[in-house]
Amino acid sequence: VYLETYGCQMNVNDTEIAWAILQKNGYTRTKRVDEADVILLVTCSIREKAEQAIWNRLRHLRALKARRQQQAASPLRIGILGCMAERLKEEILHREKLVDIVAGPDAYRDLPRLLAVAESGQQAANVLLSLDETYADILPVQTSAGGTTAFVSIMRGCDNMCSYCIVPFTRGRERSRPIASILQEVRMLSDQGVKEVTLLGQNVNSFRDTSEVQFQSAAAPGLSRGFSTVYRAKPGGLRFAHLLDQVSRIDPEMRIRFTSPHPKDFPDEASVLQLIQERHNICKQLHLPAQSGSTRVLEAMRRGYTREAYLELVHHVRDSIPGVSLSSDFIAGFCGETEEDHQQTVSLLQEVRYNVGFLFAYSMRQKTRAFHRLQDDVPAEVKQRRLQELITVFREEAARANEAMVGQCQLVLVEGPSKRSALELCGRNDGNIKVIFPDAEVEDAAGCQAPARAQPGDYVLVKVTSASSQTLRGVPLRRTTLSRSAAC
Repeated sequence: VYLETYGCQMNVNDTEIAWAILQKNGYTRTKRVDEADVILLVTCSIREKAEQAIWNRLRHLRALKARRQQQAASPLRIGILGCMAERLKEEILHREKLVDIVAGPDAYRDLPRLLAVAESGQQAANVLLSLDETYADILPVQTSAGGTTAFVSIMRGCDNMCSYCIVPFTRGRERSRPIASILQEVRMLSDQGVKEVTLLGQNVNSFRDTSEVQFQSAAAPGLSRGFSTVYRAKPGGLRFAHLLDQVSRIDPEMRIRFTSPHPKDFPDEASVLQLIQERHNICKQLHLPAQSGSTRVLEAMRRGYTREAYLELVHHVRDSIPGVSLSSDFIAGFCGETEEDHQQTVSLLQEVRYNVGFLFAYSMRQKTRAFHRLQDDVPAEVKQRRLQELITVFREEAARANEAMVGQCQLVLVEGPSKRSALELCGRNDGNIKVIFPDAEVEDAAGCQAPARAQPGDYVLVKVTSASSQTLRGVPLRRTTLSRSAAC
């Protein structure tokens, strides 16, 4: 089997789950597409451009399939997994008759059966969404390069129903993994030497483990001041703060990140912010997706907050976690967005000054509330112009934010060689910003070991000498540990 992943970090984790299931059923994995008997594409539906990349890839694979038939070799089976499978099942199965297997995000356990059906020459599909599937009993087989970092899925689906978003329709409603299974997976990763874990979910801070009876009567949590939801918060269960506390205790030398949270789930008394501030191994980095800087557009998006409430939360977060690194998502050209709305998003980027940003032009998705209730009335060329303006402003502000770190020492988790030079190493600091430095011998902070070159998984203290909007550069000072650097 040959696996190819598109889209978000959740899809990377889904690839590892699918591979774990196939491996247990006797499949072996190849990194060469021409060696494969089965090619599976784990797909994304969040934007039209993501889907178009899959259709283009399928046309390329059709030629490979045809060559196999001409050579009378073993037949090649092609499968579409994930969100695009859920959204476009009928079209995928019938368009050009190319795909043999279609499996939605909740159907990976069924892959061996679907592949068996495909072996007989029939098309096979399962896109049923589940109310309880979390793959809690399946330990993903890690595929990330070097094994330094890993993603751990803690929940699936989303209940927020933002008007632009396809996720509730392709991944279903929110359901959380039992904490015990998450802790088991993180311990396993720690034993394997993984140094950074990212807890994944469409809305991680809505996590709610109801698997243990004694916690089912707990009160529903509050919301951030000035925020609302389209659904009633559910009572009961162990919450995200409890999970984060337990995960951070497993290995003091393992960094913990999480994504994506929703801004509504950081009330004033939020112990999540307190944990980030207190624990040396929980990264001082937060993703606060804004989507727009205009209250009018935010209302049309059904985000549940105003511009003012969002900015108040940003100030609260920065007061609670000094030096926090902030990232965000923005959509350019949403339905009905005026030039004034766009300028308000520009000014939000300037006021907050994010370290990391993910910016996209709006892409109308079928099934969403926007598709049924709103008009996609911003011309494509206007969307692209506004997107470029947002990107330019984001880069200017991120460069200023990063330049403030010049002269400082940053603790960097080494991931491996830099892509541009074999003479340099690349890693990320606590704020998830890429740091590049020379691959030279460095001393050990404890003085117990001889100077040596840093390896993937090592923590290195780096003095920053220059910065851009996306990268810091510096000189390595010494190898150290996460615990030792926190005590300095």
